Formats: sequence, C-alpha cells, structure tokens
Amino acid sequence: MHSVTRMSNEIRIGIEAGIIQSNQSSHRSKIAVRQLSLSLGGVPLLRDINLDIRGNGITMVLGANGAGKSLLLKCLHGLLKPQGGEIKIDGRPHFETRQQQAMVFQRPVLMRRSVLANVTFAAPENTDSREIADLLNRVHLAEIANVPARLLSGGEQQRLALARALITKPSILFLDEPTASLDPASALIIERLIQDTSLTGVRILFITHDINQAKRLGQDVIFMHRGEITEHTDKNKFFTNAESREAIAYLSGELIL
Repeated sequence: MHSVTRMSNEIRIGIEAGIIQSNQSSHRSKIAVRQLSLSLGGVPLLRDINLDIRGNGITMVLGANGAGKSLLLKCLHGLLKPQGGEIKIDGRPHFETRQQQAMVFQRPVLMRRSVLANVTFAAPENTDSREIADLLNRVHLAEIANVPARLLSGGEQQRLALARALITKPSILFLDEPTASLDPASALIIERLIQDTSLTGVRILFITHDINQAKRLGQDVIFMHRGEITEHTDKNKFFTNAESREAIAYLSGELIL
C-alpha cells in the first residue's frame, strides 16, 4: 500500500473515497459501539450510541434528514473522530481495521482518469486484470472503460464508485445513499451488485430514504432520530410493528427534521 508519508493528491482522494487497499476477510465481521458521542462546533450530533451488529447481511439505516446517519457511518469508517465512546470491529479498535473497509458516498469522489484507471488505482497489488474486467462488466462499464470518469453520467459515476470500493475486497462496506437520484436502471444494477456482494460474506451498512428499497434489501434496520438510535431490530418486525413513536411517525410520513 502507498506510504502515507508520501501521499499524493490522488492517494488522499482515494482515502477520502474509502478505497484504501484491503485484504479480504472471509470471517463474519462484528461491529460493537459503546457510548459513542460526536459534537461539531459545540453542537451534539451523536448521543450515547450503543450498537451491536453481528454476522453478515445488509443493515439498512433509516431516519429523517439530520438524524445523524451519515455521521455515524463516517465515525465507524474513521473519517470522523468522536469525542467519546468506543468502536470495535472484530474485537479490535476500528482504526486498526480500516484496510478491511470501504465506503461509497451519495456524491462519488472520482479521480481525473479513465474508468479503468480509477478501478486499477484502487485495486490491491497483484490484482488480476481479468478480475478488474469482470467487475467492470458487472457494473456495465466495460464498454466505456477508457472514457474519462468526469464524462460519465451520474448513474455511471456511482457504479464506478461502487466498483472501486468492491475491488478492494472489503469485509465491511458502508453505503451512504448510493442510489439517491439515480435512474432506475443504474439503481437496479447497484442493488443487484450489493445483494451479490452480501452473499459473499461482506457486512453492509446501507443508508437510504427509500422505504421499499430497505424492505427489498435489508435483513435488519437501524432507525435514528436526533443523533440517537431509537430502534435496531429485524426488518420484518420494524416494518410491521415499529415500537418507537419516532419510527412510527417516520413510516407514516409524518416525521421531518
């Protein structure tokens, strides 16, 4: 992996995009959070977060705008440093497992290179070129592999961002509204790829505002309100028998922050 001491601008972008080269982990990841708190500018944004995520599968993270969903994922991924609390992944401090994680944002962070070069840059050393070609096929970008990333449509850029994350072979994948504002075809491609990735044992945390998407993809649901987790439960239980008044209001379309 590239040395941080000689980090170039592109490597910095790679880190921000969550595509640090990683070693594939075949075991099931566990995320444990205890009394996590985060304040920015003196304003408390995450309050005493306690969370246990075991095994593989897709955890959907729901809540109104401003609930703290993106902040939580950024803390788990090490992009934000909380003021208090503890985060462990597989029993280790989360920053020690950063190379086993990847994150895809709502707005892709792309390098000023071709589609192929973007994925190749993110790939671990000695990655077979056939593996890269196969991944580009799966995200339907193989035919435009030599096109500059900045010329892609929004849906194509997001598929490229997901491909860069997946080529690192993460054991944990954080997704912050990866299909927001995308055309239906691109959203479907991304959803199918996420489902396939989950079946390989990758633990996925997925932020969305799309209730139907959460029902399609998720095994369990985290619901956040004003920087707190009010529910973390099985998907079917959440959508048929939510317990917190905030979740009930959200599902009925009444909760707006």
